[in-house]
Amino acid sequence: MLRIRLRRVGKKGRPYYRIVVTDRRNPRDGAYIDGIGHYDPMADPPAVTLDEDRAVNWLRKGAQPSDPVRRIFDFNGIFDKVHADERTD
Repeated sequence: MLRIRLRRVGKKGRPYYRIVVTDRRNPRDGAYIDGIGHYDPMADPPAVTLDEDRAVNWLRKGAQPSDPVRRIFDFNGIFDKVHADERTD
């Protein structure tokens, strides 16, 4: 089963995350299949860079987002795009 989750890459005390698609059995900072964005929680407001087309594509393929990624997707309207595309098909 594929998971869309955060992968920590920042220094100690300065977290920075990549939003990646990986197998759910891999460790948090382990190998990943595809990187689809970045998340910087230390910025004010928190900065998110996201390739929306690839995120929607992975969700259509059955990848399940983790809880933090689900909140990021909700804030950026990714789920609305997935459901809007399903209604037009």
